[in-house]
Amino acid sequence: MSPEGTPQTVTRVLVVDDEPQIVRALVINLKARSYEVDAAHDGATALRLAAARHPDVVVLDLGLPDMDGVEVIKGLRGWTRVPILVLSARHSSDEKVEALDAGADDYVTKPFGMDELLARLRAAVRRAEPIGGGGDDVVVDTDEFTVDLVAKKVNKGGRDVRLTPTEWHLLEVLVRNTGRLVSQKQLLQEVWGPSYGTETNYLRVYMAQLRRKLEADPSHPKHFVTEPGMGYRFEK
Repeated sequence: MSPEGTPQTVTRVLVVDDEPQIVRALVINLKARSYEVDAAHDGATALRLAAARHPDVVVLDLGLPDMDGVEVIKGLRGWTRVPILVLSARHSSDEKVEALDAGADDYVTKPFGMDELLARLRAAVRRAEPIGGGGDDVVVDTDEFTVDLVAKKVNKGGRDVRLTPTEWHLLEVLVRNTGRLVSQKQLLQEVWGPSYGTETNYLRVYMAQLRRKLEADPSHPKHFVTEPGMGYRFEK
């Protein structure tokens, strides 16, 4: 039997970090789980390898010697939607938000646990897999409620839940990004429009309403998770 965490098909990972010990640890752990791994120690090499090797996921440090990691994210997003998992010692919420707004999919702060990093990486790869034939993903089930993205309905305990158009739009954006951290700015711009980006009080009000209507215990939400200063994450 394959070790836990081994991908069923070969997944190529591009690791971008200028700390040799971190690169070595990641390469060893990823190869032990049958991932193919390429490594780059600076941004220019990372962009060149990404174009040549077409990785399935990128693990990227922000503190690179030749350019800021955010510039690497922007360079990649110019031509690819490959999942980008940011790995950085920067603890500032502003820096994390900047990386997410530039197009990163998730953020892990150093020092990190290898099990958590690998779980985040697997989740990023799963979310990037194409949905085949309009399958079951249009209906999202949780322990408390069901979201039907096509019918635009939410059912809880056998009864339809009435949501306002804004509540539905916010829910839809989060559910379509299940497991992924969605930044405050992205939510505001997708739900309220491109001229919005700093009105975080809107999000607090509407997230409270969604939790009240859908969570079993709104004061201890399980599905609508706040990442303080950064954004929100929907978990099944």
